This record gives sequence, C-alpha cells and structure tokens, in this order.
Amino acid sequence: MRSKLILFLALVMGGITTFLFFNYMKQFDTAKVVNQNTVEVVVASEKINENERITEDKLKVTNLPSKGLHPQAVKKKNDVVGKYATAAIEADETLLTHRIKSSKEETLFVSRKVKEGFRAISIGVNIVQSVSNLIEPEDVVDVIASEEIKVENKNTIKTEQILSEVAVLAVGRKMIAATSEEEEYVEYTTVTLEVKPEDAVKLVNAAEKGNIHFTVHSKINQKNENQDSKE
Repeated sequence: MRSKLILFLALVMGGITTFLFFNYMKQFDTAKVVNQNTVEVVVASEKINENERITEDKLKVTNLPSKGLHPQAVKKKNDVVGKYATAAIEADETLLTHRIKSSKEETLFVSRKVKEGFRAISIGVNIVQSVSNLIEPEDVVDVIASEEIKVENKNTIKTEQILSEVAVLAVGRKMIAATSEEEEYVEYTTVTLEVKPEDAVKLVNAAEKGNIHFTVHSKINQKNENQDSKE
C-alpha cells in the first residue's frame, strides 16, 4: 500500500515538473520570437518643430516589434532627411510618412498662411536691409523705400515709409520663428510679406526704383495690444 502511494506521488510530482518545464520553455521561445521579429525604424533624437527642415543629426534608428508597428513608420533616414515636419515631433517619437513633406510641398505651405484678401510677396534683401538677418517669421514690420531723384539738377535721395504694420510670413525658406536662442543662425536673402494686392504693386515699384528697408515692431507692444483688444 505504501509503495503504491509513493509511486502515485512520484507520478504527480513528475507531471507537475514536466508541466512547469514546458511552460518555462514556451515563455522562452515566445520571448525569442518577439526579439527576432523586430524592425529598424527612424525616431527623433530630439524635438523637431513644425515646418522645420529635418537634418540627420536629429534622427536615430531603433528596433521596434514588427507586430503592431504603424504601417507608415519611416525605416530609412534618407527617406526623410531634407524634408519638413508637418507637425511637431517629440524626442524618441517614431517618424511617420504622412507627417513629413517634401521641399516642393513645403513651398505650398505659405499659401495657407495668407489671410483672405491679402497676397504673399517676396522681396530680395541684403544683411543691412533685413536688420542684420534678425527679422523672423510672424514679426511685424514697416517698409521704407529710398530712391535717387533729381532736384534742381542735383541728385538727392528720397526716403519715405510706404507700408505700415506688415506681417512677415517667411524669411528665406523659413516659415516659423526661432523657438530658442540656441537655434543655428541662418542667413537669408528674401523676406516674404503679407500685403494687400494694391500694396504689392507699390512694393514692387519701390523695389525696382531703389532700395527697400524694414523696421521691426516690438513684440512686447504687439502682445499688449492683443491683450487690450481682448479686454
């Protein structure tokens, strides 16, 4: 009787041991399969701002499980370097193709910034005319025109302010203002303004006759004016 009990207990323990062993091996095999089924994807190494040009130093490659991976996940850096983000991309966020636009698509973006009844016009500038390249998108400027004219057979310079409180849409190819003082300095040769159709003609005529300069409004005053209008 005792030997039968010992045999029964041995069989039970053997069954339990076998069950635990196969369970353990199953978990090991599952983990192995998960590790094997990963895909290299491109993620942001640091925050990329909306409409910012994507450079290689702001990207890194990481491995993610293929199961559940977004079908539009970018897998190669070369597919996005030089393109533009359509929305802010946070650090370690996977880049998705529908949130990236080409330089051709980027040039169309400015049309969506222009208010109804206004036009966008670009004017060539040098470093002095652009206030030492310190003008930023969303700044407000006054436009000053100067031209050489003859007065009593003498050449003289005529200078006048031809436009007031004009919104800056872009500088060069940059359409968003700098978000920090650490952003790289970029020199530009054009400023794109938002003007009324009749003012666009006036601006072109002035640019053809002489030189165009800009004076920049204080953003502090702009904020105060906006607050006062809300109140």
